[in-house]
Amino acid sequence: EVGLVESGGGLVQPGGSLRLSCAASGFRFSSYTMRWVRQAPGKGLDCVSSISAGGETTTYTASVKDRFTISRDNTKNTLYLQMNRRKPENRAVYYCGWRATRGKGTRVTVSS
Repeated sequence: EVGLVESGGGLVQPGGSLRLSCAASGFRFSSYTMRWVRQAPGKGLDCVSSISAGGETTTYTASVKDRFTISRDNTKNTLYLQMNRRKPENRAVYYCGWRATRGKGTRVTVSS
């Protein structure tokens, strides 16, 4: 059974940093592209970033480029998202995604 468990969310001040983690299980993590998606209040899912199986290639949505960094540790089956210089409008639930599957998410709130 596939498992994706996100952690690391919480309250952060504007301009602050946060690192999200996703522990994956039930599939060969090191063989697949992984992604982070988010859902802001009242909006649909938005793909934030993706990373290739070996970590060589990363993509970012324009609004987070140069502020967020996606990475992975294939020895630990773990995906990360380092978020710097958070903005109040960035509050959302962040999900780890593998193919059509995603975890339960971790909520990130930016204080105003």
